[in-house]
Amino acid sequence: MKSDSFKNNRKALAALLLCTGFIAAHPLAMRAESSGPSVQTVQQQQIKVTGTVNDDMGPVIGASVVEKGNPSNGTITDIDGNFSLSVKPGATLLISYIGYKSQEVQAISGKSVNITLKEDTEMLDEVVVVGFGTQKKVNLTGAVGTLSSDELKERPVANATQALQGLVPGLNIDVTNGSLESRPDINIRGTATIGEGTSGAPLILIDGMEGELHSINPQDIANISVLKDAAASSIYGSRAPFGVVLITTKSGTKDGKTSINYNNSFRFGSPINKKEMMNSVQFASWVNDALTNNGGSPRFNEAYMDRLITWQNAKPYAPGQRMTADGTIVYPIEAQASGQWYGGFSTGADDVNYYDVVYKDHTFSQEHNVSASGGSKKFNYYASGSYFDQDGLLNVGEENLQRFTATAKINSEITDWLKFNMNMRFTREDYVRPSALTDYFYEALAFKAWPILPLYDRNGYYYYSDDTSVAALAEGGSDKKQTDHFYFQTGLKIEPVKNWVTSVDFNYRIKSANRHWDSQPYINHDLSGAPYYRKSSSNVHEDYLKENYFNFNARSEYSFSLADSHNFHILGGFQAENLKQNLFGLQRNGIMINSKPEVDLTNGLDIDGNPITPSVNGGRNEWSTVGFFGRLNYDYKGRYLFEVNVRADGSSRFRKGNQWKTFPSASVGWNIAQEEFFKPLSSTVDMLKIRGSYGSLGNQNTDNWYYTYQTLSAQSSAGGWLQNGIKPNIATAPGLVSESLTWETIETYNIGLDLGLFRNRLSGSFDYYVRNTKDMVGNAPALPEILGTSVPKTNNTDLRTHGWELSVMWRDALKNGFSYSAKLLLSDSRTKILRYPNNPTNNIYTYIEGRYINEIWGYETIGIARTDEEMKAHLESLDKAYEAYHGVAPSTPLQGQSNFGSNWKAGDIMYKDIDGDGRVSKGSETLGDLGDKRVIGNSTPRYRFGLDLNAAWKGFDVRLFFQGVLKRDYWQGSAYMFGYTGDLWNSAGIIGVDDYFRDENTWSVQAGYTTPNINSYLPRPVGSKNLTTQTKYLQDASYLRLKNLQIGYTLPTALTTKWGMQKVRVYFSGENLFTLTGLADQFDPETIGTRNGNGYPLSMTLSCGLSLTFLSSTYKCNFLGADNKQ
Repeated sequence: MKSDSFKNNRKALAALLLCTGFIAAHPLAMRAESSGPSVQTVQQQQIKVTGTVNDDMGPVIGASVVEKGNPSNGTITDIDGNFSLSVKPGATLLISYIGYKSQEVQAISGKSVNITLKEDTEMLDEVVVVGFGTQKKVNLTGAVGTLSSDELKERPVANATQALQGLVPGLNIDVTNGSLESRPDINIRGTATIGEGTSGAPLILIDGMEGELHSINPQDIANISVLKDAAASSIYGSRAPFGVVLITTKSGTKDGKTSINYNNSFRFGSPINKKEMMNSVQFASWVNDALTNNGGSPRFNEAYMDRLITWQNAKPYAPGQRMTADGTIVYPIEAQASGQWYGGFSTGADDVNYYDVVYKDHTFSQEHNVSASGGSKKFNYYASGSYFDQDGLLNVGEENLQRFTATAKINSEITDWLKFNMNMRFTREDYVRPSALTDYFYEALAFKAWPILPLYDRNGYYYYSDDTSVAALAEGGSDKKQTDHFYFQTGLKIEPVKNWVTSVDFNYRIKSANRHWDSQPYINHDLSGAPYYRKSSSNVHEDYLKENYFNFNARSEYSFSLADSHNFHILGGFQAENLKQNLFGLQRNGIMINSKPEVDLTNGLDIDGNPITPSVNGGRNEWSTVGFFGRLNYDYKGRYLFEVNVRADGSSRFRKGNQWKTFPSASVGWNIAQEEFFKPLSSTVDMLKIRGSYGSLGNQNTDNWYYTYQTLSAQSSAGGWLQNGIKPNIATAPGLVSESLTWETIETYNIGLDLGLFRNRLSGSFDYYVRNTKDMVGNAPALPEILGTSVPKTNNTDLRTHGWELSVMWRDALKNGFSYSAKLLLSDSRTKILRYPNNPTNNIYTYIEGRYINEIWGYETIGIARTDEEMKAHLESLDKAYEAYHGVAPSTPLQGQSNFGSNWKAGDIMYKDIDGDGRVSKGSETLGDLGDKRVIGNSTPRYRFGLDLNAAWKGFDVRLFFQGVLKRDYWQGSAYMFGYTGDLWNSAGIIGVDDYFRDENTWSVQAGYTTPNINSYLPRPVGSKNLTTQTKYLQDASYLRLKNLQIGYTLPTALTTKWGMQKVRVYFSGENLFTLTGLADQFDPETIGTRNGNGYPLSMTLSCGLSLTFLSSTYKCNFLGADNKQ
């Protein structure tokens, strides 16, 4: 513990010194250079410059006029477009205004300056990366979302995926876990497929090659395009049925200058919504209340409660010891006659908040990036390197993630008709965690880590109450994984004839992952300090994975125009992919030296000396695709737009006869703003385009690469009967596979509108889409059991996802030079099942034809009965309804809720009789017999939004980014919601579930440990009868979160150039700073569905950093050595 704290403090200290050094280095250097004879500085004379700023329509009001290099010295034009400004002689004036191109003019004393601003056609000329090329944004007919590097910079997140959340409508990113090893879930436009064994994840391409978004250095990203409909993504065929995320990395500059940038980020994180255990007395009272409510006896008698109170009131003295007011030393666990400890669950008397034990309150991380770019039109380069180091929130054991990246990218124009490019990128991730940090550990944290359990025995050793003890995080072994990604890309562009370009790209990727984990024995120490085993087994496991991915594509494209009005672009190409995977692992028991957990230092024996056969696993897998594709673009004067794509793909995942499939798409657009009749509005409306598209794609992305083939499973020493004293090897007969099993088919329809107004101050887009996923893989209808094997899977399921996306942005500048922008992103989607033959009874707990997915079925709650009389009156009202419905009184009274349980009292739930038959029942839980159940909600996130606010003034900049979901229902019926579930070993005694019903008859009230709580939120803890899915405890999981806040300051150029730097920016950034939600306090809206809402918490992160860009230099090199000038 102490060494971990020292290590963290040492990291923070080193980071602080590094940051301080960079701030101080340049001023010190300047002093060193200027030492010597003193030089007298004379204040330069100021000159007054006047002028007028106009556009084609007349004076421009509020245009910004600033002295270049001194942003604090500026003014704005008045109502007549006039300005006056005092500047240094020879200064340059920078004139700018939203919607116009900036201009620079020389300041001359006594001479009026007249400037005519030209319209900024940036929006019209903006180029967007699309499949195998680029297009002008104004000519797009597909649904494409875009991002620039500015929207990702300086976010204190662990990977680029997290930074994308909420920034593109329709790109849904769910961060459901704060663990360092977790990866956010990504989909485009909602639920893609429910096919068994098929994936609906989008295709991630980095510079045209498939890659992992979470491993790329966010600082290397230049822009991102999200291809959302089939028309935009169909060029990639069967790899991209559910959209594509295209990432383009930065390249070198072409202005002959070299630019070097260094930036850093130092981060301090703390857990969001960390849970808290009840104290030991609260916990014991709650347990006794739950048991006695069910007619049982208290688990904690009066003497036990006195021990808990004594320990709670005593002061800490040493690990596992406390001292009472009279000087008596008390202990949390007592020893048996043998000296070994009694069981902690039955005799423990500690008072431990295990959430504070497991999770830190603060953690430190840092990131450093350095890049260099430069070159000319003939040759340019970009190189970067980064280091990322993040400590996890775990307070027990070691948890850390380190990432190293290196990138080198060159582009060379060998001749006028031949260009060459090469890109190499390397990423290494080193991750370590305790091997005991399993999925079950999170769920069982409160189940098995009762506050009464001792953390230490009286001698200061960790105490193991069972095999899930928190101490295992510290002593139970470690899990280490090192993952390397190496990307190599090279290509040629050949243009023998103008506008006829042939491109050949070769892409290769190697993924290598080594994993080592060791499981150590759990050792307790008796009263004398002698060790004894809680768990005696130990083992070492090694895993290795290697993937070799090859991608080759060749394409040729030609652009031409007819009569300067009819513009054509034709593209045709070929692509081949191959992935080979090799993996193996082994495990051997019996670690001989606990401090050296290596495979070759194991003996293969258990604690009694019996041999244990080592376990091995392994496999070699491979898949390939090949495809031919083509695209035709046409536009008439930028008004009428047309695009058609076609791709034919063959996949090794399907058998002969089904291996090939052709995918067409078409899209059209009409830019109304380019019409002659629209010219009177041209000063107001810059762009008004409507578009529509249709496309069909097939899905070959399956979890099992051989699911259309019969596969034979063979296992060594796995037989159930001994032969000659040993278990024989076995082989399992393959199951049935349908010969007709083939591709899922995805059809997408999209209509959209793009708008630009007021010199593009106001811009926006809207899309509505329908996506049909057909022939998904599901089980065939049931066959007689005499078949002797499972029913084969067939293509028999369809679904439809429909939704819309909205993006609206306003940007402007005020007269005082204050510029600002606001961008709203909003999207929604819903998914309905169209065909599902595997639910002939229409059971409500699986998919049903004609209904939306994620429906929540439950009962309507009247409320908690606050008195026995209120409950009796409710049950009597049900009896009256029964008599009215059936014409006869019930044979046994007060049984209206007997389907849930008996012994209904104050503190229990009163359910509503929806069908009026006098009995609250579940029926057969089918659409034809629902009883009193109905749809009470839907857990699909609806109306996802992002709100991006930016402002800048005189070097200062501020950004606030809000993200959230406006509608989502969630049923969180676990122990972390209700506490007691009827099973003490699956119940959670945390703060939040302590607000339960208690009256004067409750055990803890009668014993004097608590007070009555008849107006509680939760019912009395009694078990399942009060925990049925119902409206009262249906959670509102909508939320608004301040995802990012940035405040930065860029120092004046006039100052930084004296230090030899082009740009210096300091900034503060915060992530997940606050959240508004209607959830119960113990839950977070993003992690509520992870491990019963008790997953690894997200972090609120505060960071500060520095960005330095050094002055560019122009070099002239003579390779014969004649000269070398700077």
